[in-house]
Amino acid sequence: MSGAVQSLITSDTKIKVSSILDKTVGKKHLTDGNPETCWTSQQGLPQFIQLVFPEAVLPRRIVLTFQGGFVGIQCVVEVAVSSAEPVWTTWTHIHPQDVNRRQIFELPGEAQDRIQCMRLVFERSSDFFGRITIYELHVEGVL
Repeated sequence: MSGAVQSLITSDTKIKVSSILDKTVGKKHLTDGNPETCWTSQQGLPQFIQLVFPEAVLPRRIVLTFQGGFVGIQCVVEVAVSSAEPVWTTWTHIHPQDVNRRQIFELPGEAQDRIQCMRLVFERSSDFFGRITIYELHVEGVL
């Protein structure tokens, strides 16, 4: 593997979410770089964020900033090699803390092929109703 770790989410990355509370808290706010905007899901679990990268990548870490009280405290990271007809496999599990600060999750690198799709599936939330609020999402790795 060569190359420096960099942001893998670009303007060409396709983002899909399971739901939005309303248009003021849509998926575009996940990656807009503005700490005042966010994505908020509707109630109910599971909730997900799906990313389709324009080319195959090697993700190394996920960076998330939640709103405390609305944290996806149990998350499955799923990946697919191709976006044509994705076959999702579980890569790892992450367990964010119920806090407002930025959290960084290093991803296991052994035996992971390049992928084109990633999905974060939030199976549990710190919110009684299952809502998730995220102010920042970065996926960093190697192109």
